[in-house]
Amino acid sequence: MQFERRLQLASDLYQFTMGNVYIQDGKAEEEAVFDMFIRNNPFSGGYTVAAGLEQVIEYIKGLAFTDEDISALKKYHPEFSDKFLIYLRDFHFTGDLYAVPEGTIIFPLEPIIRVKAPLIQAQIVETTMLSIINHQTLIATKAARIIEEAKGDVVMEFGLRRAHGTEAGYFGARAAVIGGCAGTSVVETELMLDRPSMGTMSHSFILSYDSEIEAFEKFVHYNPDNAILLVDTYNTLEEGVPNAIKVFKKALDNKVIKGRYGIRIDSGDLAYLSGEARKLLDEAGLIDAGIVASSDLDEYLIKDLKSQGAKINSWGVGTKLITGYDCPALGGVYKLAAIDGKAKLKISDDPEKITNPGVKKICRIYGKCNDMALADLLMLEEEKINEEEPLTIFHPVHTWKKRTITDYYIKELLVPIFKNGQCVYEIPSVIDIQKHLQKEKEGLWPAFKRMVNPHVYHVDLSRALWQLKQKLLGEPV
Repeated sequence: MQFERRLQLASDLYQFTMGNVYIQDGKAEEEAVFDMFIRNNPFSGGYTVAAGLEQVIEYIKGLAFTDEDISALKKYHPEFSDKFLIYLRDFHFTGDLYAVPEGTIIFPLEPIIRVKAPLIQAQIVETTMLSIINHQTLIATKAARIIEEAKGDVVMEFGLRRAHGTEAGYFGARAAVIGGCAGTSVVETELMLDRPSMGTMSHSFILSYDSEIEAFEKFVHYNPDNAILLVDTYNTLEEGVPNAIKVFKKALDNKVIKGRYGIRIDSGDLAYLSGEARKLLDEAGLIDAGIVASSDLDEYLIKDLKSQGAKINSWGVGTKLITGYDCPALGGVYKLAAIDGKAKLKISDDPEKITNPGVKKICRIYGKCNDMALADLLMLEEEKINEEEPLTIFHPVHTWKKRTITDYYIKELLVPIFKNGQCVYEIPSVIDIQKHLQKEKEGLWPAFKRMVNPHVYHVDLSRALWQLKQKLLGEPV
């Protein structure tokens, strides 16, 4: 049976169950404010890269329920009232949505998305938005970490065959490019990214010919702009690299090669093999030949190989990037912050899970002298900062830890995406998003970008927000 995706139903049942109650209990139109945020940076890292907003926008723009959807809900859920099903038949999003632009560096407890809408609408969009943002933000962050350790080398995303389905491979590739990858092997992304996909050859291509050198000759002849030869099918240093050198020299003499050329190593001791291969290539006068490495790479292995002096200038990263290998889920959450004009917070025995109430914004504080991010401040929406005066911030739990900042400027991170149900945001290209992230990383001190044991970036509460939180917790202010 052919199955057609229905993104409007790609949700948890309880969103509809609660919506059914809201409609019948007269609560559906109460104005609600929800925050989407993370509690911890993934990969034990020092920062997170927001991604997936474009797909959220597309989802909300197209969010509607067909007659077939209504019939299915009625068939499988007889508890749903006719009043609720009639509401769904005419459903469209009418609220406001603010978000941090994709490629923005964010930190725990900061709203990635803020929704202000009738309660039933804000509830219905929760699961799908979380699914989109959690996935792409995770992969974009992993890619950004890998790019950081590659130190300027080209990184390509090669993970589709190991992704959790082709949809995850497609949108994961998008997120990987946002994170800084030069490109992806996924041909399906070419129109989305407005750039060609990237790749080399497989071992089976070489095995399909009678000899390795014949396979190399054929490949270079028909791929003069991308003559990257896989040299580890038989014996990397005794056969693969020498055969590649023979083919390259002949092709260069005959002016066959028109673009980049080089070798790829997919197994073995990459540090040793790349070093020896580099010697052979240079001795043959092929100093322009690149060396691509693959084979279960991630930021840790890339850092280790570079520290060993590996002669690799391009990295094909697959499984451990596209799956977020060492952190399989981001864990973003979506929590009620206000209802019908009243601030709300979730109380928990785990202090980390106590939420921040009210309609909030994020202000990032930068030093004027160097444009480096100093700290973030969560504030109530109506609050203002006078940048001409010193600003004192304090730790939201250990309040005696204070810092007074002078010579600074403020940037608000949340921007309007939907107003009264209408999209007011101009979606940037993926490449522009990538450039935005590059600028964001330039404004982040190296201590926060460390791969292991990074410094903790300060996200503080304004005094007004802190006082509101203490009041709702029932503690003296």
